[in-house]
Amino acid sequence: MLFSTALQPARLIRRYKRFLADVITLSGEMLTIHCANTGAMTGCALPNDTVWYSTSNNPKRKYAHSWELTHSQNGAWICVNTLHAARLVSEAWEQNGIAELSGYTSLNREVKYGKENSRIDLVLHADNEVNCYIEVKSVILMQQNYGYFPDTVTLRGQKHLRELRTVAENGDRAILFFSVLHSGIRQVAPARHIDPCYAQLLLQAQASGVEIICYGWQLSPHGMTLGPRLPVMTGVSTPG
Repeated sequence: MLFSTALQPARLIRRYKRFLADVITLSGEMLTIHCANTGAMTGCALPNDTVWYSTSNNPKRKYAHSWELTHSQNGAWICVNTLHAARLVSEAWEQNGIAELSGYTSLNREVKYGKENSRIDLVLHADNEVNCYIEVKSVILMQQNYGYFPDTVTLRGQKHLRELRTVAENGDRAILFFSVLHSGIRQVAPARHIDPCYAQLLLQAQASGVEIICYGWQLSPHGMTLGPRLPVMTGVSTPG
């Protein structure tokens, strides 16, 4: 995935109201930019981090600039725009880059499904194959050499695990896809110390046949490309 417009760097002053951040550009101008991330962004939004932002030419937008990447002071690249996670998986599938998703011939996005009024990120189809439902989650929280999901309590994420479990129990293929958008993360675990209910539901979903797949991505201000498959350690102890 290439960014549609050239990203520009700025220095982060603060993130606030979840969806906004103040930055100072290289020329000294202060901007308020949009942040498309509802999570805590722990370790990804520290004052004086370098922010890379895109600019939209849509006149209807209240904030023309969007926070795409953080280049942290410890050298890590992090994609904080969670809207890209499912698109990255979709493009990697189109390029036959994910072996676990090969053999399917068509893809639909944002499909309504389930008993709890949900939308699944991706559904793959093929003749003579059951449908493959894929929920994509962005992993950017890094603590003690692990990437953790979620980075805050997520009732929505808990709902998605219940829905995926039902999909698997009904005979279709159900996948939870962890998309690691932090260059320092090499392995992922459920964040029991943050959302113990999510961690328990993950184990239940896995026992019911939900597959867990995890890949990293190579990140730069030019774009993002598929990296290696990474291990998911569902039994790892939480940081203390």
